[in-house]
Formats: sequence, structure tokens, C-alpha cells
Amino acid sequence: MDQASNVTPRFFGYGSLVNTATHDYPEVRRTRVKGWARLWRHTALREFAFLTAVPDPMCEIQGLSAEVPLGDWTALDNREAGYDRIALSEHEGTAIYSIPHKASVAATHPILLSYLDVVVQGYLNEFGEAGAALFFATTHGWDAPILDDRRAPHYPRHQVLSARETQFVDQAIDALECKIILA
Repeated sequence: MDQASNVTPRFFGYGSLVNTATHDYPEVRRTRVKGWARLWRHTALREFAFLTAVPDPMCEIQGLSAEVPLGDWTALDNREAGYDRIALSEHEGTAIYSIPHKASVAATHPILLSYLDVVVQGYLNEFGEAGAALFFATTHGWDAPILDDRRAPHYPRHQVLSARETQFVDQAIDALECKIILA
């Protein structure tokens, strides 16, 4: 707990951290955060585009909040290398991770389909099809190409999707008219 405020530190996950199969953080809660939007962004630390949260007073995103045991951010900061940890003023004791603005928009760097699959599987499990559809609708940067790496996933925390989950992802990216490139 934070000694000064007696609040247990928490993080807000809006991408792969929504998929609880990729972590074991306790006290997971569904929540919404106002004033933030999701965006595909590229950083020099990675070859591919990843999701980031960016301030946007007109937006609201849903995700999961979870406890950071004993306030030890080390493991989570390592997982989220390349992101800045930012305190959320609206949610006392909660932080969100954001790739710095100096990183480029992802249009010329591919999104890993194995990463997108993990994120969408998390939204399907936590929020159902309506919540997963809302993820696609409230995420910007779909002009980035998607690298189909399902057969040989590059994403280290990839998960196996059911046929229904795979179909949902494929239909959503088809509806967005995303450019697919083969790995």
C-alpha cells in the first residue's frame, strides 16, 4: 500500500493486460478510464507496433485494473519496457502505461496479429463480443499493416484462440479493411 494515502497501487490495462492468461496480478476489476484513447504506436525499442494510451479528453476506454502487490512495480515496468508509467488522476493509486509521444505513429510498422489476438481474446473473455467490438471502435491507427504471424507467433505471450475467437478477430479486421501481410 501507498503509505501516504493508504491506497493499494493498481494499474489500468487496455491491451494485452486485459487478457488475464498473460499475467497473474490479483484483484482484477473491469473498469473504464475517461480522458484516454488507444492508438497503435511504434517505438525504436520494438520492431512492431504496439498499443498505447494517449490523452484525449473526448474519449473513454474500458479495460482491467489490477493490484500491484506490495507496490513493487519492477516486474510490470519490465514487461511494459518502452512505456512511461503515468498516474491516473481520476483513479487514486492507479497508473496507466503510455508510449512517449516522441515515438512514431504505427502506419509504416506492422501490428502483430498474435498480439492483436491476445488483446481481443482478453476483451471477449472480460466484456463479451460487444466489448471486443468497442475495443476496435475506440482504437486508432488501423492504417498500420497487420503481420499475420499466427503460424509462428512473434509475440512472447501469444495465446491459442478458439475458432470463434479467431473468426471474430478476422471479421473485425476485414471490416476495418486492414492490410494483411504474411510473416
